[in-house]
Amino acid sequence: MNLKGQRDLLLLTELERDGAITQRSLATKLGVALGLTNLYLKRLAKKGCIKVTAIPPHRVRYLLTPQGFAEKSRLTHLYMQYSLTHYRDMRAHLRDTLSRAAGDGVKRVVIYGTGELAELAYLSLREMEMTLIGFVDDGQRDSFLSYPVRQTKALAEWEFDAVLLAELERTARQREQLERQQIPDGKILALGPLV
Repeated sequence: MNLKGQRDLLLLTELERDGAITQRSLATKLGVALGLTNLYLKRLAKKGCIKVTAIPPHRVRYLLTPQGFAEKSRLTHLYMQYSLTHYRDMRAHLRDTLSRAAGDGVKRVVIYGTGELAELAYLSLREMEMTLIGFVDDGQRDSFLSYPVRQTKALAEWEFDAVLLAELERTARQREQLERQQIPDGKILALGPLV
């Protein structure tokens, strides 16, 4: 699913939830400028997906049309297909990374991160019969998947073979933090881009 489809799905979902939502609120949810949000709404209205009413005169209300509901259903289906494919690809990528590491003798792994990818990494570790030493993350979480989450400075107290970076957007920052903790580069498992 492309970015335009994801954006349209988000807009249609928000307008269905609250037809009186302001364009400013929509712009914040989309992470775009107010003027761009206005253009997106005009495009959806021109396609016949939404109807714009002004009752009372100074209050705008957005209504999904039957065509808008059909488009939202179509986009939801596409998004689910995309998500499942992405999930399968990421699981395969994790298994491949961990298989190579296991081939190099890695058995005890620390997972750095507490997001969806960390959850997938945890499941993959269990499938590979590798041992999870623990989770580290310098965020505000105290626990994840019923495990305590420690700060990266706790790595000095643990015995492990590798640290798996489980946050694609923060990989560079995680590497810097591990470098500060004097973790050798050879002990860092990073996921490369999906191909």
